[in-house]
Order: sequence, then C-alpha cells, then structure tokens
Amino acid sequence: MLAYLNGEYLPLEDAKLHVSDLAIQRGYGIFDFFRVSEGVPLYLEDYLNRFYRSAETMGLEDVIARPALKDIVTQLIRRNGVPEAGMKLILTGGYSPDAYHPVKGNFLVSQHNLVLPAAAQMNEGISVITHPYRREIPEVKTINYIMGVWLLKKMHDAHASDVLYHRDGLVSEFPRCNFFLVTRQGTLVTPANHILHGITRMRVLEIASEFCPVEVRDLRLEEVYDAAEAFLTSTTKSILPIVKVDDRPVGAGKPGPVTNALRDLLRQRERAEYQKPQLA
Repeated sequence: MLAYLNGEYLPLEDAKLHVSDLAIQRGYGIFDFFRVSEGVPLYLEDYLNRFYRSAETMGLEDVIARPALKDIVTQLIRRNGVPEAGMKLILTGGYSPDAYHPVKGNFLVSQHNLVLPAAAQMNEGISVITHPYRREIPEVKTINYIMGVWLLKKMHDAHASDVLYHRDGLVSEFPRCNFFLVTRQGTLVTPANHILHGITRMRVLEIASEFCPVEVRDLRLEEVYDAAEAFLTSTTKSILPIVKVDDRPVGAGKPGPVTNALRDLLRQRERAEYQKPQLA
C-alpha cells in the first residue's frame, strides 16, 4: 500500500512522524475515515465536511485545500488498486517546539483493508455493556480514544462486542459508533447531544424519516433497557443489531423488523451511491 504524507506518496511502512509531533506528545490531532467500495469513496463530501469542521474546531491551521485532498484520494485509489478498502485522513498538531502549542500539522492519508463485522454478528446481533463516560469535545473526531482502548479488557471479560457511554443517566455513543433504539411504540430514537455526528447515522435518519416515526433527543439509560430493538451504526459496521445490553435482552433478544428493514434500505442507498461521480 502507498500512503500520502506531507506532499509525498510513499510505502505505508515508510510514512512516519517524528516523536516531537503533538499527536505523540499530547494526543492532539484529528482524523476521519471513509469506505472505498467498487473503487468509489462512499459519501466523500460528507466525510470531508466533517474533517474540515474538526480541523477548524481544534485550531489546526494550514489544512490542505479540498480539491488537492480529493486528488490525493483519487491517486491513492488508482495507485493502490484496492477497490474495497478504508481510507484514513490524519491531521496532527505538528512538530511543536514546546511540545504544547499546535503548529503547522502533519497530514497523512492512508488506505487499509476493511475489517467488517462477521456474518453471525450481522444476522444474530451483538451484546454490549455500558460505562459512565462522555468524550471530550465529542463533536470532533479526535485521535483520543484512551477510554475506549482502556475499556477493552472490561468489554472482553463481559463477552461483549462494544461499550455504550452514558453520563448523568443520559446515553451518548459508543467509542466508534452511534446508537439507535426502537421504542415499544415503534419510534426510532437516537441521542441528540454529546456525540460525534456520524455519516452513517445521518443516512439512517434520512432513510428512517420516510419509514417510521423518528426522534432525535436526550435518551435515558432506562429507555435502553426497555427498548424493543437497538442497533449501532458506523462506517465499517453499517447497521449492526444489538440484542443484549448489560446482560439484559433487548426486546425479543434478536434483531428486530425495524432494524432489518433499515439495514436493507441503507444497502440499497449505498449501492445507488456507487454509481455517482464523487471525485470530480
């Protein structure tokens, strides 16, 4: 695989940063990640919009211009010749002289093999646990995943596939995914605040608005335990059913009809998207 680093295309294993970068010294930086399927970057403009918003919020200046960034994406797809992959954009805090104040950032674009959920997970659903926590600056896709990584042992010990954050009784998100539930009355609900606004989340909300009642609002943990259905969304997981939360079954303990229908509709939307020219 080739990668792009600060104006150069080079083998991924040679795309290295100095230890003085704020990403290493202080964990300061942003990233974004999107899928490439059939050689097409899915919903590229949406991901770039979020990337530039993150850079602005974090005060990372001298960001590469959008046309140049899109050309880099095009070049990597063509040169690597991997039609099904993930692509990651990373912008760091740069080589800070005092290891604290951000300077001109280092910019890396890399392409990776996709790791998708197993068929059994998609068909049978997953178990998750909960943990009291809220990400710092949650609307930004920062490189800080310290809590999610630290909770891996707790998650694995519980035989769970992910961990759902909540604070003061309000549910927010997973470390790398958004959360949805379906109430016993058939309404689709997703948290409104203290979350990263995922691109797959946005697509699901668009699709669901024509399919069932939808509410974007504060969501309490007890509502999760009383839900008829639940699922998570992300770039690589699409819609992944949740059938157990903290060892409590969700609804009937299997993927529900709303979850399955939305997953089918999302796949149809994505297939149509592959036909659109996105790199012009």
